[in-house]
Amino acid sequence: MDKCALITGITGQDGSYLAEYLLDLGYQVVGMIRRTSLNKMDRIDHIKDQIEIASGDLNDQGSITNIINEYLPDEIYNLAAQSFVHASWKAPITTGDFTGLGAARVLEAARVLQDKKKFKIYQASSSEMFGKVREVPQNEDTPFYPRSPYGVAKVYAYWISVNYRESYDMFVANGIMYNHESPRRGIEFVTKKITDGVAQIVAGKKEKLTLGNLDVERDWGYSKDYVETMHTMLQRDIPEDFVICTGETRSIREFCDTAFSLVDLDYQKYVETDPRFMRPAEVYSLLGDPTKAREKLDWKPKTSFVDLVKIMLKEDLYVHCTDPDLEEQLGDRYPWLWDMK
Repeated sequence: MDKCALITGITGQDGSYLAEYLLDLGYQVVGMIRRTSLNKMDRIDHIKDQIEIASGDLNDQGSITNIINEYLPDEIYNLAAQSFVHASWKAPITTGDFTGLGAARVLEAARVLQDKKKFKIYQASSSEMFGKVREVPQNEDTPFYPRSPYGVAKVYAYWISVNYRESYDMFVANGIMYNHESPRRGIEFVTKKITDGVAQIVAGKKEKLTLGNLDVERDWGYSKDYVETMHTMLQRDIPEDFVICTGETRSIREFCDTAFSLVDLDYQKYVETDPRFMRPAEVYSLLGDPTKAREKLDWKPKTSFVDLVKIMLKEDLYVHCTDPDLEEQLGDRYPWLWDMK
């Protein structure tokens, strides 16, 4: 395969997995990275010699245009965003500029250069756009009702993508991704906070885990499964928008229960709640309907909820349980570790 892909946000969870996936398919992979992020490349350090790094910024129209003009990629994956919902309340203007207008800058750069090449563009949309949900489950026709600056910014990015597609005959596809996690999740996200906290408790480094609302429900999947559908969306002849999800919800309480049970602990003895970790406007439950993706993309999540928790917890256990005696005992204490890849 002789194709080139440009990934914004390549140093993030999804960007790193997508880069690996495209490299395996034979793509030339270019990652756009802000200069301030050049020291945050741990997720792609193992493939840095196989990809090309281009210095650019979603807040700088000129840099985006120059990168696209230089590489003329077949596919553009706009994954970069200020993606931590809780932080978007503290920086709503920055979130709107980077997450919302940043998408418009990518589209505008592609538009002015489309006489040189017809790019295929993937825009990373989010289930947070549904927010205060108007129906359950949510599908591609469900009205948006965002409940955070991040969700609002993603709605703008979604609709500007639709407008460029319809106005300029551009190939632009929105992937409305529900929560997808992995060992590469940032520690500020609740799933990673839970598995990392459990591992620290096992290692004797921590006694309690403090979280926000335990009854919030999300439709959780595995990031490595989800990035494959991003690529699939761009292999079609006609661009469309798709909800990507598992079709099942689990509460944060259930996530805690599963993670602690895997190490034979009762989460109720270790988990505390603190109002500081609750959102000003909470999104209590998100449940997606993957019917369209299943029918048109042959989408089916490969990783179960329990296996997702195991994958994340295994890595955190080996990060924190570095005492030789404890590390040697892990496999004997928790036999499921031997079954994980």
